[in-house]
Order: sequence, then structure tokens, then C-alpha cells
Amino acid sequence: MPAIAVIGASADRSKFGNKCVRAYALRGYDVFPIHPREQRIEGWPVFRSVRDIPVPRLDLVSIYLPPAVGLTILDDLTHKPIGEVWFNPGADAPEVLARARELGLPVIAGCSILAAGISPGELSDD
Repeated sequence: MPAIAVIGASADRSKFGNKCVRAYALRGYDVFPIHPREQRIEGWPVFRSVRDIPVPRLDLVSIYLPPAVGLTILDDLTHKPIGEVWFNPGADAPEVLARARELGLPVIAGCSILAAGISPGELSDD
């Protein structure tokens, strides 16, 4: 089963970090939400860092963090093989993308929910 980490996952169903968790779960992925305080999001156990996820490789990482915070987590992404790192709108500041490329991460700037073949508007906020 493919695996995705959602960094900046949210328990708030109106936020894109939550919609991403649900979209990839609908697509059959093992979902690993990353959040500093939550315990579970949409039924999935929450992790504090990509380093804590108990799989050897991630197919995708999807980032929903403000740029200043995003810069602080990039080094963690170099400790595990990752197929693609998606920087969603708002997380895709030029300095973040430049640093991610410097680290050799497989950078994609765009909406990872759309990449799953689902429009965020299709996912109810209830």
C-alpha cells in the first residue's frame, strides 16, 4: 500500500491539511498525519515528525505549513527515502522550494489533493 505523510495535517475538516488526509485515504494510501499536538486525525494516529513514521519509505509527503515553519522541518525529510514532496499553495514560498532543492528533495509545487484526482470542494467540511 502506498504511504503519504501529511505535514500540517489538521483535525479541522474545513482545512486543506485535513482534506488531504481524507483524499489519500479514499485513494487507498496509508496516511501518516504529522501534527505537534493532535493524537488522531480522521481515525489515523498522528506523528510528531516524519522520522517517527514506522515505514522505511514514503511515496509522498504533502506539506501544509507556513513558509517560516516549513523551513524548520525540511532537514527531517532527508532521513527517509521519499518519492515526491508536495508543497501546497501557501507552503510553496521560493525560499522553501530553494532550500528543499538544495537538500536534494524531489520537489513539486502544487495541490496534492488535485494530484490524487479529487477536488478539495468534493470533500465535505462536516
